[in-house]
Amino acid sequence: MKLFNAHVFVSGRVQGVFFRESTRRRADTLGLSGFVRNLPDGRVEAHFAGDEHAVRSALEFVRQGPPSARVDDVQIDLNPAQGADPSGPGGFQIR
Repeated sequence: MKLFNAHVFVSGRVQGVFFRESTRRRADTLGLSGFVRNLPDGRVEAHFAGDEHAVRSALEFVRQGPPSARVDDVQIDLNPAQGADPSGPGGFQIR
């Protein structure tokens, strides 16, 4: 199993539309750790860590978002994991 990390910034209508909770649920279903949070500039930031296939599935989800969202742009930094999980223990969290 290859482990990957993805650091993501999502812009568009992504705040106030259930984006963070939907992302958390998807990440939990996929067995990922990490976080998702709103940024003051209106974007959403997320970090996914786990199995490569699961991380890629989460990235596909954030490219679409929940039905009430409108995703205009997604910036992704995807890398093989090196050493310990940088997102820490505790599964996937909304911050």
